[in-house]
Amino acid sequence: MADITFTAGRLTLPQLRAIARTDAAVRLDPTCRPEIEAGAATVAAIVDENRTAYGINTGFGKLAQTRIPTDRLQQLQTNLVLSHATGTGPLLDDAVVRLILALKLNGLARGRSGVRWVVIEALQALLDARATPCIPAKGSVGASGDLAPLAHLSAALLGEGEIRLKGKRWPAADALRQIGLSPLTLAPKEGLALLNGTQVSTALALFGLFAAEEVFAAGLVAGAMSVDAARASDAPFDARIHEWRGQPGQIEVATVLRGLLEHSAIRASHVENDDRVQDPYSLRCQPQVMGACLDQIRHAARVLEIEANAVSDNPLVFPETGDVISGGNFHAEPVAFAADNLALAIAEIGAMSERRIALLTDSNLSGLPPFLVSDPGVNSGFMIAHVTAAALASENKSLAHPSSVDSLPTSANQEDHVSMATHAARRLGDMAENTAVIVGVELLAAAQGIDFHRPLRSAGPIEAAMATIRARVKAWDVDRFFAPDIEAAKALVRAGTFLPHVPGLLPSTVPEAA
Repeated sequence: MADITFTAGRLTLPQLRAIARTDAAVRLDPTCRPEIEAGAATVAAIVDENRTAYGINTGFGKLAQTRIPTDRLQQLQTNLVLSHATGTGPLLDDAVVRLILALKLNGLARGRSGVRWVVIEALQALLDARATPCIPAKGSVGASGDLAPLAHLSAALLGEGEIRLKGKRWPAADALRQIGLSPLTLAPKEGLALLNGTQVSTALALFGLFAAEEVFAAGLVAGAMSVDAARASDAPFDARIHEWRGQPGQIEVATVLRGLLEHSAIRASHVENDDRVQDPYSLRCQPQVMGACLDQIRHAARVLEIEANAVSDNPLVFPETGDVISGGNFHAEPVAFAADNLALAIAEIGAMSERRIALLTDSNLSGLPPFLVSDPGVNSGFMIAHVTAAALASENKSLAHPSSVDSLPTSANQEDHVSMATHAARRLGDMAENTAVIVGVELLAAAQGIDFHRPLRSAGPIEAAMATIRARVKAWDVDRFFAPDIEAAKALVRAGTFLPHVPGLLPSTVPEAA
């Protein structure tokens, strides 16, 4: 795996995917050091000149009116971190925490947060050692930043809490000692800079984005396979139809579907003398539905790439004028909206896939043997696999309810509107897992349907997908223990196996220009 070296403020979606999906080394280009040191010098000057500035020598939130004496500023920052480490629930995965570390490093390295270079070095050391602070998943409302989870990250730098290292959980002080890092002593503003920010919700939303891309690609391949399995028509994918609507995602999805089905002998076998006039929507309207999902995925990707490079703590430092200005960049509303849009797309990919499974298992609609098994009755075939898909599709409907429309005031009504972005992003993982199972079941069902049409062969790309599936799961001749087959198909989806079938379509998979 090639190392990932990034310039502050210029992380790309392919780089972010690589950080999330591989164990490649992640390195910040140190050319940003002068800007960082200029920001730190600005904070130091405010302290030396005894000027009042929020977060540097005042309390926080509702306590911003309280001036803190200079000899207590270190205690102020330490107390901030420890008092805000109030997270609960299961720990975030190491891969998520690694991405959070990279995002926090990226934001602070832009020189507007007022931290010293030693803070940058500490974050880089955690990344280098694959040392991941233990961060509970729950406890952030996505405004004033992801305070509680980022406090757990920050506490680890102080030698408090726990760190996962070499497959074990260690007291943070022990883990720091093992990687040759001394506990950090915070200077003015540094605790606040570490705690403020949208890095947790953004990292979780990026994981949701990458998972959405994977289930989208697999759903498109599965949908094309189902067209041939059901001996349906490819006429609804004719370019002329989609040009007259003009929706870009729809046009591109239709193009991909035509390519997946081109030169299918199964299709050629029923072009003539087929008395069916129109196919059900789950087959015929794939460009319209999956195209809309693609447009939402692309929009979310743009928002999240911007946020991954954002300076989202508060206040911000402007060394060129010496100003320290309070604002609200920590409010994660853009992330919440992006996550909610991804939730809709993930749910709809699964909903369409579930309908195609229902179609394939219904012999009245598909013309295939009941429940896709040669000896129905004594064999139940795909009957209950469809029930599983239906259960998960229904669960996703509840999970897809937008989080961004919710808000509970906090901090004695100083923080009176919050984004709920962290939950909006975190639930995407469960939704993508559900949809990966649904699409996995469809891949198995469609493969089974195509097997019934042998010796006729489908188009080249579909036959390649068939070979991938059959290398993991054999055809269904008599009933057997089904769960391992579903797990194998889900694993293919989650591994991004079908991304190469949709080249250039999904934002994080497009190769970067040289």
